[in-house]
Amino acid sequence: MAHETSQPGLWARAQRTSVEQLHIRLESFIVLIVLSAVMAILSPFFLSLSNFLNILLATSTIGVLAIAATYVIGSGGLDLSLGSVMGLSGVAGAYVAVNLGAPSPVGLAACILAGAAAGCVNGQLITRAFVPAFIVTLGMLGLARGLALVISDGRVIYGLPAVMVYVGQGRPLGIPMPVIIFVITAIVAHCVLAYSKFGCHTMALGDSESAARAAGIRVERHRRILYTLSGALAGLAGMLFMARINSGDPTAGLNYELTAITAAIIGGTNLFGGRGSILGTMIGALIMGVLQNGLNLLAVQSYYQQMAIGAVLILAVFIDQYQVRKESRV
Repeated sequence: MAHETSQPGLWARAQRTSVEQLHIRLESFIVLIVLSAVMAILSPFFLSLSNFLNILLATSTIGVLAIAATYVIGSGGLDLSLGSVMGLSGVAGAYVAVNLGAPSPVGLAACILAGAAAGCVNGQLITRAFVPAFIVTLGMLGLARGLALVISDGRVIYGLPAVMVYVGQGRPLGIPMPVIIFVITAIVAHCVLAYSKFGCHTMALGDSESAARAAGIRVERHRRILYTLSGALAGLAGMLFMARINSGDPTAGLNYELTAITAAIIGGTNLFGGRGSILGTMIGALIMGVLQNGLNLLAVQSYYQQMAIGAVLILAVFIDQYQVRKESRV
């Protein structure tokens, strides 16, 4: 009976959350417009077509990672290994294609499989060994980065096949391939999270794990799938980055997990779970892309950019928790 009576409650909660998300997305969109206007005033090159494409290209990689962060954080979890798994995946794909001479499709698939494998290890340790997600993914952050350096012998792997390079540098109809792949990924991820039972169960885990169990959700199994999915998306991001720079770089994705988590939270994902939106995350990723691009155009040094991203993350969490406290008092 618990299963029968609790499932409608989960869907009702999902509907209320979607209304809250609409308000948050509007706020984030306004922030994006204001930030773009400020950057356009400060730099005459900001509104050029080439710069707009640069923003979209940079956002495509971060955006895919931010989608992974949305799923995991929305379920009440955390994945700090996204950037390192992204770097490992790019190296794995380049190694398979260049060093082993495998066909391009196999090299591209190796990227996603390597990421999924790392995510699967995370999920197994969290649900079967009962190690906190923070510790597991922090350990995977170092493990994946070290493994990428071992596989590549600490060097960048050059000479990717033309087909793999096209995935990162091709422009059908003038649109960069990474942008096309990112948009398709975001549409699929949005439909799954917003309209499927899987998405409803994901948010239910973050809202209340005990209620999710009472509703008949297999919590541990669902978490393993979520972390494997997160790793696969990090692998996809690694594939896009590898193909775009035409090499497997073991240092790729350094600190990208911070930017991805920030984008997800700016887009309305609750850091403590129970709320998340792919559309909001896309806006958050664009905000981070515009911020980083604008700072580059203004010749702001990289370590100041990291300070800015960290400050934005703290501000986003503060605003999110302020809204939660405000809603709880109503």
